[in-house]
Amino acid sequence: MGYLTSSFVLFFLLCVTYTYAATIEVRNNCPYTVWAASTPIGGGRRLNRGQTWVINAPRGTKMARIWGRTGCNFNAAGRGTCQTGDCGGVLQCTGWGKPPNTLAEYALDQFSNLDFWDISLVDGFNIPMTFAPTKPSGGKCHAIHCTANINGECPRALKVPGGCNNPCTTFGGQQYCCTQGPCGPTELSKFFKKRCPDAYSYPQDDPTSTFTCPGGSTNYRVVFCPNGVADPNFPLEMPASTDEVAK
Repeated sequence: MGYLTSSFVLFFLLCVTYTYAATIEVRNNCPYTVWAASTPIGGGRRLNRGQTWVINAPRGTKMARIWGRTGCNFNAAGRGTCQTGDCGGVLQCTGWGKPPNTLAEYALDQFSNLDFWDISLVDGFNIPMTFAPTKPSGGKCHAIHCTANINGECPRALKVPGGCNNPCTTFGGQQYCCTQGPCGPTELSKFFKKRCPDAYSYPQDDPTSTFTCPGGSTNYRVVFCPNGVADPNFPLEMPASTDEVAK
């Protein structure tokens, strides 16, 4: 009986090891509360300054996003609203956030057993961010950053409360949304690219914006406000959530 129990435990541990290919640590260094969001894995979590959240992302996960929500107010049932990044008025996100929101995107163990990942400003910008492998291995496997004062320098046409919106959401059309074939950068996408050259600035900005690491052996870290400095255009005091479960 002891042999069977030990065999079951070993089998279970092997399954866990196989299933969870990557851990992603999400840390809030901002001097205000950020309600982190993660889909399709994770849902959401309230992060006060200095707090972290570890997400276990299974092998093969794709079309995955991590972002920060600001100006949120949730009740005890986990329902409410956020000024930026809101995902249908719930704490536990199952869909994507409402722009503007700075995005960390990833797909694990894809072509040639590589992880593909990036920072994207295609949905606009709300919080400074870094996205990095915990053990860089050279080439395209290194830390990337978007820490510019985009909210403060945002063009008037894109400026919204709490962030800097994207041209597609603001104006629509093929020129900005790239939904009907090839498209190139615009003056507005160049605004984002100049300040965050590592990040996607429009939907087809692939050559300079996609990064790769070995699949199945790389873990990652996403940090909000990596410099620990407040955006001078963002209030230090954020609305408090009444959701005790989120704390």
